[in-house]
Amino acid sequence: MKTIEDLKIEGKTLLIRCDFNVPMNKDGSIADDHRIKASLPTIQFALEKGAKVVLLSHMGRPKGKREPSLSLAPVAKTLEKLLNKSVTFVDDCIGEKVEKAVSEAQAGNVILLENVRYYNQDEENDQEFSKKLAALGDVFINDAFATAHRSHASTVGITNFIKEKAAGFTVRDEVEYFNRACASPAHPFLAIFGGAKVSTKIQAIKNVGKTADSVIVGGAMANTFLAAEGIEVGKSLFEKDLLDTARETQKWFKENDKQLLLPVDVVIAKALSSGVETSVVDVSNIPADQMALDIGPKTSELFRNAINQSKTIVWNGPMGAFETEEFSTGTYALIDDLIATESLTVVGGGDTDLALNNKKAFDKMDFVSTAGGAFLEMLEGKKLPAIAALES
Repeated sequence: MKTIEDLKIEGKTLLIRCDFNVPMNKDGSIADDHRIKASLPTIQFALEKGAKVVLLSHMGRPKGKREPSLSLAPVAKTLEKLLNKSVTFVDDCIGEKVEKAVSEAQAGNVILLENVRYYNQDEENDQEFSKKLAALGDVFINDAFATAHRSHASTVGITNFIKEKAAGFTVRDEVEYFNRACASPAHPFLAIFGGAKVSTKIQAIKNVGKTADSVIVGGAMANTFLAAEGIEVGKSLFEKDLLDTARETQKWFKENDKQLLLPVDVVIAKALSSGVETSVVDVSNIPADQMALDIGPKTSELFRNAINQSKTIVWNGPMGAFETEEFSTGTYALIDDLIATESLTVVGGGDTDLALNNKKAFDKMDFVSTAGGAFLEMLEGKKLPAIAALES
């Protein structure tokens, strides 16, 4: 896969597909500009090389309608501040108005086009729409890793009509760090999975388990594995239809001499709410009228030991319902342990990112993925369409 550094881009018009799908405040301001900042190295490199820069992105799910609250206009203002230069915003992404703005721009100029998902043709990977987008530039750079698991016109279809194509620095770093952590890790290699449902991550657990020496399963998804062992989990969330799958997975780990670490104690309560009375019990003593909502101190110690013995760590998903203070201790203790380790730490997942932000630990990990679904699909061993399109 070529990167932007491999191309001669001076004097050329670069179409850069960014991921500006950022959370917005009710007043129309941007709540979190992390994804915008992630695109800056690629944009700045293109400008330094004397290219004309045209930026493409989506925001939200407007479903083919011009939804004002999902306009990229606020992103243009934020980009101006971050780049310290003028950014021209065009309120469409195809058509005469866009073509005129691009043709009149000079090398070193930045143009941001309107939300590509104002057209259903983007998510449909419509080839005519792809062709119209491609006609705007000489070179296509994909820097939107978070959308790489989808075959859309602005990420995949466009590559059929532009000969020169490459990855931006965001996509490059995502692939390189993933390969360092999962494809050729330094051992011992530890994978940590958390979150609510086993069904969303069982394929990732199985796939990463082939390479990892140990796998931790925490959060509500651990309840399904505990229930599969015959442990009564009370009112805790678990997936009855996946008990056989959990047993098969546990059996596979044992047969292949791999560790599958589950909670040994949990924080319980009668309801998931702030101010509720909590207590800590061993997993074998969860009352019938209560639910497990976080890992306990013995489990944190167990997981800490596994972290300290590892050289490579991948983490996806919280250890409990951390959004509620009473059930945040396990997830935040895990973050502290990851900060303290000298291991390579690669982290991904929307809830995981939120926990890191809450702890102000975002910059203390070796690498934090910008993606949720795309990161998880890579963990599952799937080939991402937008990455494949750059390689073809």
